[in-house]
Amino acid sequence: MSRHKEIDIDKIKEYSIKDRTSKVNTLQFASKYNRGSSLSKFIDSIPHVLKGDDLRHLVADIVDAVHHDKPIILMMGAHVIKCGLNPLIVQLIEKKIVSCIAFNGAGVIHDAETALWGTTSEDVAAAIEDGSFGMVRETPEFINNALLTGSKLGLGYGESVGKALIEADCLYNDMSIAANAYKMDIPLTVHVAIGTDIVHQHANSDGAVIGELSYRDFKIFAGQVARLERGGVVLNIGSAVILPEVFLKALTMARNIGHKAHGFTTANFDMIYHYRPMVNVVQRPTQKSGKGYHFTGHHEIMVPLLVALILENLS
Repeated sequence: MSRHKEIDIDKIKEYSIKDRTSKVNTLQFASKYNRGSSLSKFIDSIPHVLKGDDLRHLVADIVDAVHHDKPIILMMGAHVIKCGLNPLIVQLIEKKIVSCIAFNGAGVIHDAETALWGTTSEDVAAAIEDGSFGMVRETPEFINNALLTGSKLGLGYGESVGKALIEADCLYNDMSIAANAYKMDIPLTVHVAIGTDIVHQHANSDGAVIGELSYRDFKIFAGQVARLERGGVVLNIGSAVILPEVFLKALTMARNIGHKAHGFTTANFDMIYHYRPMVNVVQRPTQKSGKGYHFTGHHEIMVPLLVALILENLS
């Protein structure tokens, strides 16, 4: 026998499961999949619990924003482009679902290469060994020349590149986010950290011009954020640091000068949990009003699912 006293479990008080509040019931369960089912039936089959319903609520807010002409801002990292998702983002542009798109510096590089040559994303691991990483001639030549021209015209970074792609009549412009944003007159802003992009490694790169145009884009972006109010939506897909930080500064500027910028919906999509998107996109901007969601998953699966849900519900 142990020398230590045990709790007397005979005194435990029990009650019926019929009197218990349960968070999940079979009405919320997934439906069995039937071969040949339509997309809408597949969407209906997703469980009505946790992220399944979060995704439904987010899509409902996006659809409502479209119907009521509220701003929908899409912030996205370059990996979204490298996952082959440009056609879906272009579809959101063509259908006027998004009202503003924000890139980091790498995003506009991969997008421009896609438009110009239909190919992008070099093998960094191999190229870093001999110092050839980022040393192609054509990409920085095109982008840096576009920025010089844009500077003379008083344009922003994204607008300058989009304009240059349209004027070059690139073979793959139908796949370009920048070209289609320019064509549809949707603000595309590019937020650059000097030294992070391959175009900064070349002699034709002008730091003053890059800074001027990227800063102009920051002010354009802040102007779009200032339009946010109850019913607006902000999506961040795959930017772990730059765009969440830019968004938080733009938001505080908008609120500081008297814009409502409260009560909107935010959502972050990424492959893993990151601190800044969670606090700067999902939590802090919506802490007293609005809603914030976080979804973890690979872009090449989550973005097609999101776009399909939006289009199905809009129709």
